[in-house]
Amino acid sequence: MPMHGLSSNNRSHPCRGKKIKLTMKEEYKYIGKSYPRIDGPAKVTGSAEYVHDLKLPGMLYARILKSPHASSKIKSINIDMAKKLPGVKAVVTGKELNYKVGLYMIDKDILARDYVRYQGEPVAAVAAIDELTAEKACKLIDVDYEIIEPVLDVMEAAKKGSKLVHPELKKYSFMKGVFDPQPNTNIPHWQKIRKGDMKKGWEEADLIVENDFWNPPVQHVAMETHTAIVRALPQNKAEIWTSAQSPFTVRNLFCVCFGLRHQDVRVRIPSVGGGFGGKAGIHLEPLVYCLSKKSGRPVKLTMTREEEFNTIPSRQGLRSFLKTGVKKDGTITAYEAKLYWDAGAYADYGVNIGRAAATASAGPYEVPNCHVDSFVVYTNKVFGTAYRGFGHLEVLWGVERHMDIIAAKLKIDPLEFRLKNALRDGSKTITGERIYSHTGRVDKCLKSVAKEIGWEKNPKPGNWKKAVNGKIRGKGIAALQKAPAMPTFTSCSVVIKFNEDASCDLLVSGVDYGQGTYTMLTQVAAEELKLPIEKVNVVWDCDTSTNPYDWQTVASRFAVMGGNATIDAAHDALRQIKEVAAQALRCPVGDLVCEDGKVFIKHNPDETIPYEKIVMGYVYPNGNSIGGPVIGRGRFIAQGLTNLDLKTGQGLPALDWTFGAHGVEIEVDVDTGEIKIIKIATSLDAGKVLNEQQCVTQTIGGVVQGLGSAVLEEFKFDKKGRLQNAGFVDYKIPTAKDLPGKFALIFLETELPHGPYGARGIAEHPMISVPGAVGNAFYYATGIEAFEFPLTPERVFFMLRQ
Repeated sequence: MPMHGLSSNNRSHPCRGKKIKLTMKEEYKYIGKSYPRIDGPAKVTGSAEYVHDLKLPGMLYARILKSPHASSKIKSINIDMAKKLPGVKAVVTGKELNYKVGLYMIDKDILARDYVRYQGEPVAAVAAIDELTAEKACKLIDVDYEIIEPVLDVMEAAKKGSKLVHPELKKYSFMKGVFDPQPNTNIPHWQKIRKGDMKKGWEEADLIVENDFWNPPVQHVAMETHTAIVRALPQNKAEIWTSAQSPFTVRNLFCVCFGLRHQDVRVRIPSVGGGFGGKAGIHLEPLVYCLSKKSGRPVKLTMTREEEFNTIPSRQGLRSFLKTGVKKDGTITAYEAKLYWDAGAYADYGVNIGRAAATASAGPYEVPNCHVDSFVVYTNKVFGTAYRGFGHLEVLWGVERHMDIIAAKLKIDPLEFRLKNALRDGSKTITGERIYSHTGRVDKCLKSVAKEIGWEKNPKPGNWKKAVNGKIRGKGIAALQKAPAMPTFTSCSVVIKFNEDASCDLLVSGVDYGQGTYTMLTQVAAEELKLPIEKVNVVWDCDTSTNPYDWQTVASRFAVMGGNATIDAAHDALRQIKEVAAQALRCPVGDLVCEDGKVFIKHNPDETIPYEKIVMGYVYPNGNSIGGPVIGRGRFIAQGLTNLDLKTGQGLPALDWTFGAHGVEIEVDVDTGEIKIIKIATSLDAGKVLNEQQCVTQTIGGVVQGLGSAVLEEFKFDKKGRLQNAGFVDYKIPTAKDLPGKFALIFLETELPHGPYGARGIAEHPMISVPGAVGNAFYYATGIEAFEFPLTPERVFFMLRQ
């Protein structure tokens, strides 16, 4: 499989029979090579330590009592019987916990206080000597509920006069200047984007196309469920061990919630078994702290798999209404989008999803006149949070299906239609951000996947009634884009400290929960420090008391930000090494070269000092010493970003953009409705491939996760708002049998000027637009337009027969 638009220096990478090729320049010793994950041995042997494995002296175990109702008033809670059960050490209810938590919108109670807002919401919690006793105690708690009709439909909830899920919305704290809550409604944020002259855009159009799309909430399904241990200490201090995506975010939100000093709260994160955004922000820690403070002992709370579904937050659902004006030649003249995000019961993180996805809600296309309204809406369902792709998979499902439908009406090839309107050098995004030649090449991504799946010009939609042996095939393409969704002040830092043998420890707080971050940082540090890679050790646990600050491990930002901070720290360390060596060798610093753990004079390589004689301080033959321990410090902040104007949405929200595309061939069984993925091609403009193997595995994992959304995964609620499939019996995720027959991965290298070695992030991107590509292929297989996913066998079966 050739790499399109790149140099001819190709190398094959075997992957279970799937043909994959990558391209990179041979200019670095460690960067761009395939190094195995440094966490592999510990995880394979079982020696990796997770919060699930930890046990503190005197530790208690917590369980929660969950509401069986989606919406109700709590008239009373009787905990007397639970408190009397032998082994119970603490029982808490919402009445005694007058605190609010949240990241961007502080709207969530630690335990439901006066009202329950979703089925599965905790209303009481128990700490006991073991989980079984705590569970028994929860069953002894008597709650008197007054059931209220739930608000379940996002469109009804968004209407003026609808029953309010949060009557006190106007009193909540939120990030001012960034979010725009609408008091006396169910809308905690309304993101507006206004560009150009809409009246002119509609007048110039020869054709106007409108469509309505839907995708449901889903679960993250990380292998490790949420768990936390908290030890409340005297003098309002606390220690926290948690399976989270950011120790500093947990600490900050925890301190804001309880009014504690940051220096008095220590958060530690050991190994984490997956997150996908579900472990961003803060979740169990405040409740566990309250139980620990009341009992005087450390407390541990671990979520069951069922609680992961209907207590822990999920991905938000989305209803999108798209309207586009085009000329006969396919030029887009106007675009309007109304997005209704089903935030569920709370919007602490969800408001930023509605904001971030709005910035990409026209897809990677040139739109001169644009009008977007993105509404985040409260309903009485389990609440939403960050999920891999951060709203982009959801919104681009509609956009990429919409593009195909428009092309069909114009009788233009969908690939040609996309290429005609693709963002390119000189274009501006819908928020007014300029696209440059180094921003990325979505056009090349589209062309490469089209070639890989054998896309033919002007493909004709199929007719499922002409299926051969009950099977019919179709091909589809879809483009994607995403920038990191983060505040303008996002920053990170790295510390490199040397050991006596000139090995070094790398301290960061960007959590590696399976994405391979630390392996990449090892390569960067070895490359810059001119050390053998085996001499670089990333300290695995993240600890707010010992590790330097990082905002959060989300948004595909760490390759750029963490990589740059590591380079900065390495340069600081090398500066110290060279300054000492210059004194020892009696030469200018500029004459020194570092290589393979040694420093020498460039015109006289025999004058060499190994790092071992410098990094703890250099000692002259007479015993005099200079220098001292070498500690490199590095940092990086997202300079140049701006908030979006609340009225127009104009601004600079993107640290960098990553573009890509998918091409897919599917086979539909018209008798059963089952969709089989014959082949999927994915092209990403990665900037610079830092680790060949990790890019391959990361992309394959993301594609398969995207296929889960496309054909299998969805929450199903009954009319009372109760989740009906809170477990793997009824909620299906992809297994080995669902893997595509063939993968084809294509990495372009349009280098990012401010990325480390030109790299940009690709962690979330492989799953974005996979549903759109599958939906488009379904049309070309069957001649039937799909407006909602997942395309489950049941849904496909009935679509065919309707």
